[in-house]
Parts: sequence; structure tokens; C-alpha cells
Amino acid sequence: MARPQMLKLPEVLTEIGMSRAAFYRMRARGQAPRLVKLPNGHLRVRRNDLDDWLSKLDSPDY
Repeated sequence: MARPQMLKLPEVLTEIGMSRAAFYRMRARGQAPRLVKLPNGHLRVRRNDLDDWLSKLDSPDY
């Protein structure tokens, strides 16, 4: 079983074209993809979580 791809936050921000501050505002409102905090304190986003979040943006009920 393959491990899920984990993206660094700057990679996510570049992909979605958003500033760090805007991302954290969305996160505070519960509207951002889920972050995973690694034991070393670094933050990552699973590729599947980002793809799911992006697909929900296209749906009318989000």
C-alpha cells in the first residue's frame, strides 16, 4: 500500500494561488483543507485532501 503524497504548505499555496494569511483565515472558518502536523512540527496537506477540497469548491452547496 502506497503512502499518501504529503504536500508542504508553500506548495499548496502556490497551487491554489493563495497567500498564507488568506489560507489561515479560511482555516479559522473551517473552510480549508485539513492540515497534518508532523512530529517535527512541520505542516503538510495530503494530496487527496487537497483534491477533495478543490472538487467541493466547484459544487454549489459549498
